[in-house]
Amino acid sequence: MTKLTLGSHPYLLGFEQLERMLERSAKSGNEGYPPFNIEQTSPNSYRITLAVAGFAEEDLAITVEDRQLVIRGRQSESDEARVFLHRGIAARQFQRSFVLADGVEVGEAVMENGLLHVDLRRIESEPVVQRIRINKE
Repeated sequence: MTKLTLGSHPYLLGFEQLERMLERSAKSGNEGYPPFNIEQTSPNSYRITLAVAGFAEEDLAITVEDRQLVIRGRQSESDEARVFLHRGIAARQFQRSFVLADGVEVGEAVMENGLLHVDLRRIESEPVVQRIRINKE
């Protein structure tokens, strides 16, 4: 028995990229750091909130790469002479990725009380009907 994939179905043409995005999101890691929320703030907008206590704005990078929102954090070593008797506050680097659907754009990002808020919005577009002319050879 052969495995039926989106890219091999005869009526679904050009969906190979969707299949790759599904595979990429499944592999994106399920680690729990940093914790995050995703909320729908209106019918066409969303907000991703990450708990990034201890990170400064310059320690964070937000990029969109191939329809994927990537948030990276890396704290700089401020004082190497510090001696910790106990270190329970995480100061490790992280990378969180979110696959964006077509028509979803990243708005603004705001830091507030140790939380990073990234706003997303869905851009509505009218369906396009296109008539194709048949050429004679």
